Amino acid sequence: MSERALAAAYPGHAHEAGSALSQRLLNIVLFVAVLTSPIAFIEPSPHDALMIVLMAAAVAARVRFDRKLVPLTLLLAIWLAGAFFALIPVLDQKQTVQYVATSVYLVIAAILFACLFCHGDLLRLLIVRRAYIIAALIATAAGYVGFFHLLPGSDIFLANDRVSATFKDPNVYGPFLIFPLLLLLIDFMTRGLRPIGLAIMIFLIGGLLLSFSRGAWAHFAISAAATVVLLLAGATEPRMRTRILLFSIAGLIGMALFVVALISIPAVHDMFLERAKAIQPYDIGPGGRFWEQRLALGVILESPNGVGPFEFFRQYGTQQHDVYMQAFLVYGWIGGAAYITLVAVTLGAGFRACLMPAPWQAYLIAAYATFVGEAIEGFIVDTDHWRHFFLVLGLVWGLTAASINLRRSALGGNPS
Repeated sequence: MSERALAAAYPGHAHEAGSALSQRLLNIVLFVAVLTSPIAFIEPSPHDALMIVLMAAAVAARVRFDRKLVPLTLLLAIWLAGAFFALIPVLDQKQTVQYVATSVYLVIAAILFACLFCHGDLLRLLIVRRAYIIAALIATAAGYVGFFHLLPGSDIFLANDRVSATFKDPNVYGPFLIFPLLLLLIDFMTRGLRPIGLAIMIFLIGGLLLSFSRGAWAHFAISAAATVVLLLAGATEPRMRTRILLFSIAGLIGMALFVVALISIPAVHDMFLERAKAIQPYDIGPGGRFWEQRLALGVILESPNGVGPFEFFRQYGTQQHDVYMQAFLVYGWIGGAAYITLVAVTLGAGFRACLMPAPWQAYLIAAYATFVGEAIEGFIVDTDHWRHFFLVLGLVWGLTAASINLRRSALGGNPS
């Protein structure tokens, strides 16, 4: 059955009390909000404004809150509470207040996305899929224009000769592409090779490589491996397991050939070899990444309430590049513990849900595998303000709740 037919057969929004018009309006706003999500080189971005519209549309459509989202809401609330305590000594600094305000907005966005999908609305999932893939294509196209200098002034899509596309940082642009890549990868393994899907996948992988982000490359490798493992674990027929393994091998070979072809381009070759090194000069020695993290650990142990946003940089002129340390530095011990607990609980609950047969299983696996890679990448970069991180977080929680509801309904119990 096609995705469109499956979406019509399982209308998750039937659980909501809003009118047909309000549901259509909500879906339109959702599409535009996701479509504009990569426009991040201006602040505030159009996506931020559209998220406010999306919240209003969700209220108008009477989107309901599922009780299974209480742990997500509680842990995010504790995380924010830590931020407010840490903010008190630095309330006179506008930048720090804006930072915490952004955290509040992203928390609301994560809960909103979870609510939108906690009934497994396949139509909305299809909307997110299409909007996200189009957004990724637009961002990647901008990256190609910048890297190969195809238009005057195209350097705005670069940062230190690396592709940042429509983002401020290549290390954010690269990970943004991974969720749509995993959706295409799952299609590739479960439905077979489709020329359009393959062309899009190659186009996006090229953009990922040109970000020259070691973290993004590792993130994709980890997330792709997690996707294969979950597909194998969820496959009920030996024939499907064999198919997944064979397509995985074919995919690895194809990617290796594509990388070889790409680095044969002189403009790519030298940068690729330099960025492919596991350890860079700025990772080691005084002032290096590892030195910064040791310094940050000492500050964390001495600051139960945290030091507030940007204070570590102001005091030491450096950044720790670790989201878990960031959680303790900015949000205090309470906020840091809540953040780590949130990641751990999401990984545990999401893994179990990925193994439950459901019409939306492919979306959940893609979102969960993306989250796994992002959780690991958090050890080398600050991800606490990445918009797509909170979208994926909301998807994992929402679809986990939907899978539990579906299972309880099948067993004749109360889904709520």
